[in-house]
Amino acid sequence: MDNTQTPLIKIESVSKNFHSKTSKIEILNNADFDIYKGESIAVVGASGIGKSTLLHIIGTLDKPDSGNIFFQGKDLLSYKGEQLANFRNAKIGFVFQFHYLLQGFSAIENVMMPGLIANKKKKSVEKSALNMLERVGLSLRYSHRVEDLSGGEQQRVALARALVMKPKVLLADEPTGNLDQKNSESVHELMNELNKELGMTLIVVTHNNKLAEMMKRKVTLMDGNIVPV
Repeated sequence: MDNTQTPLIKIESVSKNFHSKTSKIEILNNADFDIYKGESIAVVGASGIGKSTLLHIIGTLDKPDSGNIFFQGKDLLSYKGEQLANFRNAKIGFVFQFHYLLQGFSAIENVMMPGLIANKKKKSVEKSALNMLERVGLSLRYSHRVEDLSGGEQQRVALARALVMKPKVLLADEPTGNLDQKNSESVHELMNELNKELGMTLIVVTHNNKLAEMMKRKVTLMDGNIVPV
């Protein structure tokens, strides 16, 4: 990591709290965090400290209570509605513990969805989807409905869908939490390879020590700050 670079993503003085009837839960308190192009980061720590919330804030799925988030110098919190949705679709790929694939649709139809949402030409989107399915080892399964695929295959489809638009950032929240050890290790290796091949930034929330150790940097949340491990 070259700290002389301009950060790809800059989190500046960000605060985020959750309120219950009886208390305030502080997740972030004037937190700063610089994320650079092409690096890989594991967000680790105990359940309930706000790891997923941090990931959602980075990915603009959730808004902080205060502070700024910059992507290539542009203030993301100034984006509204459709502009923000278009930014997410083009620049950020998401993979979750639950793959959220569309049941009743084939693997390739699921992978094509981000390109179709972006109004790209169907032939071009189909070609990109086939290429990505081939890269994740599913070129022979592209026409299968997702419910006919194994859990490991479904997560690979989800990964292909997240990457089909060639995003600058891949955010993964417990991406192998529902997979057995063999499938988990396979997906770990694949994400690591794609991070290097595509030059994309990879940020993973995980309790899996093996996956965390594959990342170049590890951070956690402590006293409202994002700190190295």
